[in-house]
Amino acid sequence: MSQFGVQLHSRSHTKAAGNGKRRIKFRDKRKAEIGSYFSATKMSEENAFREHRRRGGATTMVLKSAGYVNLLTKQGYKKVKIKGVLESKDNRNFARQNIITKGTIINTELGRAQVTNRPGREGAVNALLLGA
Repeated sequence: MSQFGVQLHSRSHTKAAGNGKRRIKFRDKRKAEIGSYFSATKMSEENAFREHRRRGGATTMVLKSAGYVNLLTKQGYKKVKIKGVLESKDNRNFARQNIITKGTIINTELGRAQVTNRPGREGAVNALLLGA
């Protein structure tokens, strides 16, 4: 899973700083500033959670696998079973691997829906019914 490694985002060292000078790195990232792994929320029969420790000892629930979605319809929210992942704007391989991220188009019992939240961070899948 080299694709889902530790998040070491930083500015480019080759671009100019905006005033023509070259950017000089002040210091390396510290361990506390490095992000965590990508929690690839997969489709399954039932919802499965994992507890994630945050900074300061706080904990949040991370959704590891999703079986149900909170679907927004004209009548309100309904808890609906997920049938499959149709397409993903993040990576076309995510649809093949049934990984759910924000913006993913999923197939539900009521029709096609677009995921509106980040399930790997919030512990639930919320979606908007398309064509309704």
